[in-house]
Amino acid sequence: MSDHIFHEIFLHLNWHTKNDLPLITPQIEPIVHQLVRQRCIDTPGVYFRGVGGTATHLHVAFNMEPSVHLSKFIGQLKGGTAHDANVDSRFKAIEWQRGYGIVSFSKNQLEWVLEYIKNQKEHHAKGSVSEKLERIFEELEEIF
Repeated sequence: MSDHIFHEIFLHLNWHTKNDLPLITPQIEPIVHQLVRQRCIDTPGVYFRGVGGTATHLHVAFNMEPSVHLSKFIGQLKGGTAHDANVDSRFKAIEWQRGYGIVSFSKNQLEWVLEYIKNQKEHHAKGSVSEKLERIFEELEEIF
């Protein structure tokens, strides 16, 4: 990427397990989170910020350079983490549902988004979720 391009592309991504089954167990969760983190780090132009979720879905925050092909990156992230987690656990531990939700946010919202991602289980237990960061397959409204 050229040094002559300014960019602040911050994204929040979420996707679900197949049929919303609770596949992200306490045993598999650290493996999946590490695989997501590492795939982001290993992708040129992608800068990992955070990962979290519940037994049925993941949330990931990252920023990226404009040269990254977003849908291709997400496909590789989802497919690669499922493949690697299944190889690591020696059985089909993870299967993802089709699709995902993605919204952009400003750099000044990064701390709030990371805190939201970190406390996913608490938000879902209390029913205090952000609809705009939880939606998939629907038209998203303005986030902030």
